[in-house]
Amino acid sequence: MSGVPKPIPVQADDRERGSPILDLLRQSPDFQVTVSRLKVGDYLVDGRFLFERKTLTDLVAAIIDGRLFKQALRLAGTPLRPVMILEGTSRDFADSGMRWESVQGALVTVALFCGIPLLRTRTPGETVRTMLFAARQAQTCANGALPRHGWRPKGKQARQLYILQGLPNIGPERARRLLARFNCVGAVMSARTEDLCSVSGIGRKLASKLRWSVDEPRARYHHSIMTGS
Repeated sequence: MSGVPKPIPVQADDRERGSPILDLLRQSPDFQVTVSRLKVGDYLVDGRFLFERKTLTDLVAAIIDGRLFKQALRLAGTPLRPVMILEGTSRDFADSGMRWESVQGALVTVALFCGIPLLRTRTPGETVRTMLFAARQAQTCANGALPRHGWRPKGKQARQLYILQGLPNIGPERARRLLARFNCVGAVMSARTEDLCSVSGIGRKLASKLRWSVDEPRARYHHSIMTGS
């Protein structure tokens, strides 16, 4: 049907057959899954993102036996866009017996010196949604819905739309509707959840995400990124 996004191709490593991620990908209408051996990584999404997924338990084990840095270097050596997803909560980490400072030092090496982006998720379902967000946002950028790096919009309205498109899941059309409803960026940022829901295409879930993105205290956000709690 016209307007319905095409399923995103995912190549899953055959060693992931027992993973809940593979089952969720197969159940989702947003993905078209094939299984084969990957030389590096666990999931190749949309032919561009190479995801290495680790639960926090896996992460600790990989640090202890030295696999983490070898895997990070192999990921960094691919021509694709490597991403490491760390899945789990602070409760999972609490039983590992490893100090957080040791884990943090390893992650600094992976992110800053190997150049591998780190994304945090709490559950397998959230991991799959993160893969979907990454692929859809890349497609949006490729289609020109967001400005290219270095581009600066001319005119006040264009700049306002540019700013609003930086909010979670807000594309060009939703940005235009928000601006038409609230007249300025400041009013959007301070709008109540109920008022945001009055805009066509913005439900309560998205409205709550918008409120979270502008209201969440920095210290609490930093703690949630590092601990998953």
